[in-house]
Amino acid sequence: MIPRELKSVIQKRLSQFPAVAIFGPRQVGKTTLARTFSSIYYDLELEAERLRLDVQWENVIPSKDLIILDEAQNDPDIFPRLRHAIDMDRQRNGRFLILGSISPSLMRPVSDLLTGRLATCELSPLSVEEIGANRLDDLWLMGGFPDGGILNRPDFPTWQQNYLDLLAMRDLPVWGLPAKPTVTKRFFKMLAALHGSIWNASQIGKSLGLSYHTVNSYLEFLENAFLIRRLQPYHANIKKRLTKSPKIYWRDSGLLHSLHGILSIEQLLAQPWVGHSWEGFVIEQMVIHLQNQDIPFEGPYFFRTNDGLELDLLLFIRGILWAFEIKLTTSPALQDLARLKKMASLIGVQQMVLLCRCSEPITGNDIRIGDLPNALKWISDT
Repeated sequence: MIPRELKSVIQKRLSQFPAVAIFGPRQVGKTTLARTFSSIYYDLELEAERLRLDVQWENVIPSKDLIILDEAQNDPDIFPRLRHAIDMDRQRNGRFLILGSISPSLMRPVSDLLTGRLATCELSPLSVEEIGANRLDDLWLMGGFPDGGILNRPDFPTWQQNYLDLLAMRDLPVWGLPAKPTVTKRFFKMLAALHGSIWNASQIGKSLGLSYHTVNSYLEFLENAFLIRRLQPYHANIKKRLTKSPKIYWRDSGLLHSLHGILSIEQLLAQPWVGHSWEGFVIEQMVIHLQNQDIPFEGPYFFRTNDGLELDLLLFIRGILWAFEIKLTTSPALQDLARLKKMASLIGVQQMVLLCRCSEPITGNDIRIGDLPNALKWISDT
């Protein structure tokens, strides 16, 4: 098993809170990681397991060992019982590890009943630091799901296609998405075509025969299922008019590429939208790194004026505003650097990075040029 970077964060939270929840998409490795902490395990997706927990509850609760409750969204009745058990021995931490495949916003009992008793961690697909920088392009092509090809190349893209089919037909309807599977699959395709673009709900709604309100609700659902990232615009008090709509990205590049029928890195590099693919991949790796290292941050954002000036990524890291211009090139042009400086000066950026695929990094006081592994190191060290 590949060691997961998030494990130390989970250990830290277990020492601080009675319960810790690990959220993340289906098949990302939550169960595998959780079972490295304890052998007391219940899969609440299965009725037989829910019954087993109910019968054993009074004997399990006093246990000094950590109790793992997997796919907790399938048994909302468990949360009042957890609250009662925690409150009966409030001083004891590290008692419950709760796993879920949808965000807390779709699991109301979590926020309603366990406030102050629960810490949350998000487990993302495998990162470049977990796989290794020497396999960066493999990770970009196939994505980071452990079973999706990054550990066994022939599985890509068949695994991704089956994964999305099962989500559309089974999981998303069970979790509450009202769309028919055929509509959901069409929506997936449209979102793949829009990857890296400004969101226009009315336009998508017309294509699907739905209102923009309905399309927005579907998008929010996919966001809460950890499939889509809605990159919000950064608002600044400047004279230029700013774009106010978010950008849309598939969070896992392997899912995006499977929807486009991409089979190889050579085929990917020939696509007119390859720059958007690379941009989304880099943004996701930056966020995963910050989460896995438990580094305080705010964002991610992008910044764009109505006349087309743009910063690809903005992050507040430990209170410092960083701007990133993301380029799929080994030789960035001088005008790329000039554009980054011009845009950054408009909004008071403190650190600038021209992130490309160059082999040798260049660093200055407030500006750096380098590849993704170097950029991850810079945001950790500053």
